Amino acid sequence: MQPLAIHHVSVNVSDVDAALAFYTDVLGGTPRADRPDFGFGGAWIDLGGQQVHLIEAPVPANVGQHFAIQVADIHATIGELRGRGLTVSDATPVANNLQAFLNDPSGNAIEIHEVGATT
Repeated sequence: MQPLAIHHVSVNVSDVDAALAFYTDVLGGTPRADRPDFGFGGAWIDLGGQQVHLIEAPVPANVGQHFAIQVADIHATIGELRGRGLTVSDATPVANNLQAFLNDPSGNAIEIHEVGATT
């Protein structure tokens, strides 16, 4: 196997409308119109060059699972998100990068990640 990229991640959410608003209005994603009717609620969102698929289903306990969104300026991103009233951790170094965490409306952890920044 030779992977090319991660195409999408799926995230269980308790309220699709609230999650869709968060992933688009707050995180800057774009809703996709090509999601088939699977018989359960959900939405597909373009986020950067990949997709996030929202699935209306019970949300598992947060025990460390997350996905990361790469940003150009983590400090500006943290400031913007906090300015919207969200709780975001301070940026912390990991190798030659910085990371911070927040939760979506269903409690799913999301990492904000800046590559090549250590301050």
